[in-house]
Amino acid sequence: MAKTAVLKNYASTLWLLLGLLAGGVLGVVLGEKAAVFRPVGTLFLNLIFVLVVPLVFFSVAQSMVAMRRSGTIGKVLGTAVGVFLFMSLVAGVFAYGLMSVWNPFAGLAGSAAAAGGSAPQQGMDIGEALVSAFTVNDFPLLLSREHLLPLIVFAALFGLSVAALGGTVPTMEKVVMEGGAVVMKMMDVVMKVAPIGIGCYFADTIGSLGGQIVGRYLEIFLVVLVACAVCYFGFYTLCALFCRIPPGKFWKEMIPPSATAVGTSSSAACLPVNLSAALRLGVSEKVADGVIPLGTNLHKDGSVITSVAKVLFALYFFDILPENGWVAAALVLLLAFLGSVVVGAIPIGGMTGEILICVILGIDPSFAATLMIIGTICDIPATLLNATGNLVASTLVERLTRGAKAA
Repeated sequence: MAKTAVLKNYASTLWLLLGLLAGGVLGVVLGEKAAVFRPVGTLFLNLIFVLVVPLVFFSVAQSMVAMRRSGTIGKVLGTAVGVFLFMSLVAGVFAYGLMSVWNPFAGLAGSAAAAGGSAPQQGMDIGEALVSAFTVNDFPLLLSREHLLPLIVFAALFGLSVAALGGTVPTMEKVVMEGGAVVMKMMDVVMKVAPIGIGCYFADTIGSLGGQIVGRYLEIFLVVLVACAVCYFGFYTLCALFCRIPPGKFWKEMIPPSATAVGTSSSAACLPVNLSAALRLGVSEKVADGVIPLGTNLHKDGSVITSVAKVLFALYFFDILPENGWVAAALVLLLAFLGSVVVGAIPIGGMTGEILICVILGIDPSFAATLMIIGTICDIPATLLNATGNLVASTLVERLTRGAKAA
C-alpha cells in the first residue's frame, strides 16, 4: 500500500526521467538528425512560457497574503525572513564552495558554440544588468517573461497591500488565492506532457552536443547530493544545538517530515507533520503557524543548492563566468536565491526558476529546459531539505524571539 502511494507521488518524476532517457538514447543514435524532434520540444516550451508570468505573480502575491492569514505580519515576520535568508545563504555558500573545489562544469566551456547556441553579447556589464532588471518604466512591460524580476517586485507590493488591507478587500484576497490555484492547475495540466516535450528537447540537445553531457549531469547530481547531505546532517544539527534541543529529540522529530518529503516529493504535503513536530520541539503555536506555511513558499534550502548548480551550468556552458571571484559568487548566490523563491511547493513545479536564470543572464529562455533536467534528477534530496528546513527555521525563530523577550 505504502509502496503504491510512493509510486503515485513520484509518477510525474519517473515519467519525466523516462522521457529524458528515451530522448538521450535517440540523441545518441540519431546525432544531428535528432533535430527533427526540435519542433515538439519548442511547442512544449511555448506552453510553459505563456504561463510563467501569471504563475510568478500569483505565487509571490499569495505568499504575502498568507502572512496575514497566519498572523505573521508585525509579529515574527522580520525574524522569520532573517532566518530564511540566513539558512539559504549558508546552503548557497556551502554549495558554491563545494562546486568550486569539486567542479563538474569545467569541461562545459564552449558547449554553446558547439551546439550553435547564442550567448549574451560580449562586454555585458552584469552588475548594471542586474540593477536595471528590477524595474521597468511601463506597466505592460511587466507582462513579459523578459521582466520577471520587476514582476516579482510588483507582485510582492500588490500582495503586501492586499494583506495590509485585511478583511476590507475580501474579494481581492479571494482573487489572489483562487487565481493562483487556477494557474497552478493549468501548469499541472501542461506538465502532463512534459515527458514528451522535454524528451524531444533533450534528444535535440544530445544530438548537437554528443552523449558526453550525460556524464556531466550524473556528476552534478553527486555534488548536489553531497551538499544536501552535509546541510541536512551537519548544519541542521548545529541549528538544533543553538536552539538547545537535544540531538536525539531533534532527529526523532525530523523523521516524520523527512519520510513525508521523500515519499511525496512535495514540501506542501509536509505542512501538517512539520507543524506537529514543531510543537513537540517546543515551538509555540503562534510561531509554528506563521513560520512553517510562510517558509513552504519562500524558504527552500534544497532549491538554493540545485539553483547554484543550474546557474554555474549556464555560466560555464555559455562561457560567461565573471573573472572576478567575488562578483561570480555574488551573481551565483543572488540568482540561486531568486530562482528558489519562484519555485512552486509541488513536485516538478514548473520551470519558473530556470526561466528566471536565463532571463537575467540574457540567454535563450529555451535553455531553461536544459537546466530543468538538473532539478529533475536532484528532486529528492532538494525536496528533503526544502521541507525539513522549515521545521528547523521554526525552532530558530522561536529561540530568537524568546531570547528577545527575555532580554
